[in-house]
Amino acid sequence: MKKVRQIKKAVIPVAGLGTRILPASKSVPKEMLPVVDKPLIQYIVEEALASGIKDIILITRQGKSAIENHFDTDFELETTLAQKGKGETLALIKNIVQMMNIISVRQKQPLGLGHAILCARPLIFDEPFAVLLPDDLVDSDIPCIGQLIEIYQETAGPVVAVERVPKEDISRYGVINPECVRDGLYKAKGLVEKPSPEEAPSDLGVIGRYILTPEIFNVLEHIPFGRGGELQLTDALNRLAQMNTVYAYEFRGKRYDAGDKLGYLKANVVYGLKHPKLKKHFKQFLKTVVTE
Repeated sequence: MKKVRQIKKAVIPVAGLGTRILPASKSVPKEMLPVVDKPLIQYIVEEALASGIKDIILITRQGKSAIENHFDTDFELETTLAQKGKGETLALIKNIVQMMNIISVRQKQPLGLGHAILCARPLIFDEPFAVLLPDDLVDSDIPCIGQLIEIYQETAGPVVAVERVPKEDISRYGVINPECVRDGLYKAKGLVEKPSPEEAPSDLGVIGRYILTPEIFNVLEHIPFGRGGELQLTDALNRLAQMNTVYAYEFRGKRYDAGDKLGYLKANVVYGLKHPKLKKHFKQFLKTVVTE
């Protein structure tokens, strides 16, 4: 195994408007919408923490302060919980705050995912880093970003998570042109942003998990703006793939697009059925709904 630098930082872009889930996201950041009893963003942060990453960089914008507040200490709430003897709930709130370091960077203009990543450059320096998109909730035994870290430790190259996408949905994804290395692992010979089904080089679509190396910043600084007038991370990865090796990995687990209304509902059902205190009664309830 090649010796590589440890992944210590995760970039989580949270500056999006959440238009796919309006009107719920009009006044509440979509990242703060609850999946069972935790906001979506907490699942993403917990995935990073479970993968050994403690430094979290939020790429944010005006109106997203609720996300930062959620991960801050709330003395009044903690005191109230302690006085009422709700130690278990108090521990849930305090533990995640104590485990992580969080830094916010403003994306001053909505110029795309590539631009959001570029905003993190002053805090990354010359380190490899993780990127987790909060729309994508991944249910897996081993955290999805942790799986990519294992591949990065093996290959020392950038890694994107991919999954098989139905032909009718392929135009919603960045899609790789794969060269198989072994079962589930590919070299991405190229990447195409949101191709038509006829133009797609494969059915392997990129989802919101990446391990990137600092070379990506120079590429992002020099590529033109792409689809939608935005700086596309897919375009930068495509350029990087022509210069160096970019890997793609079919992660083990099930992804739910929680930034989409149907995907959000599916995530709540799946995670509700996994909740230790709710699953029994929730399952019984769902059976009655299906029967009706």
